[in-house]
Amino acid sequence: MEEIKSIQWFPGHMTKTKRKIESQLKLIDAVAVLLDARMPYSSCNPDLRSVINNKPRLVVLNKCDMADPTQTKRWLELFRKKGIAAIALDCKTGKGLNAFIPMVKNVLSDRIRAWNEKGMTGRTIKVMVVGIPNVGKSSFINRMSKQNRAKVEDRPGVTRGNQWFTIGKGFDLLDTPGVLWPKFDDPGVGERLAFIGSVKDDILDTEQLSGRLLEYLRDNYAEPLCVRYKLDKDDIKDLQGYEILEMIGRKRGMLISGGEINTERAAATVLDEFRSATLGKLTIDKAEDYPDVRI
Repeated sequence: MEEIKSIQWFPGHMTKTKRKIESQLKLIDAVAVLLDARMPYSSCNPDLRSVINNKPRLVVLNKCDMADPTQTKRWLELFRKKGIAAIALDCKTGKGLNAFIPMVKNVLSDRIRAWNEKGMTGRTIKVMVVGIPNVGKSSFINRMSKQNRAKVEDRPGVTRGNQWFTIGKGFDLLDTPGVLWPKFDDPGVGERLAFIGSVKDDILDTEQLSGRLLEYLRDNYAEPLCVRYKLDKDDIKDLQGYEILEMIGRKRGMLISGGEINTERAAATVLDEFRSATLGKLTIDKAEDYPDVRI
């Protein structure tokens, strides 16, 4: 099945968001870059590198309970090898959240020491949270602040303004709207972002998209794919993604008049079950494929 060509989704408000992030950097001490643990490379906005410039930063691999734990461990090792502070957590379960504040303080240890020497003991630490749409920034902030003030919805582009939240004594977070970048140089990145719902489904051919996802799962996670949809590895090993989609639709009884398979419904099911981890803990970006990743 052919790679989906040139997925692009860059609403006008994202340009404004990028400018606002840039203008507020002077107010903050560090940046927490939230990535989706299932695709740490693809969910990292390369434009933010130049925007956040030399600010101390911390990588947060969110939704780690949906990702392949072996791969998450490899990603953390890769980031740390490059001198980038990184933690994995899951906002729904709360796993790993307690490590966030200590990790930030460790990243800022030299600055905190300098503040203390100047008599600024207890100075409020201010951290900006950035990331692409649907990576879980609002869920993260809600869990950290133990309240539900940040708007949370399972669709991209919900948070539209920058908001401050106090998450502990002397510790504030600045929430920012999710922002993509104007052009994906690698079409595969746009495709993978569409897999996790960071690009609106409305602009996509979801049957083609789910077919591409099925091809990846066939080649990398055949066992959970076959268990979930009652398929046989040998039966699907040479099939195109759309043919696997048809097989799933037939097995699930997704038929319309005349016995035709409702592939649109089947595609929605496959995407929903991948995004909710019903298919299992799966990682699309493998750490060994991105040794030169930068933040």
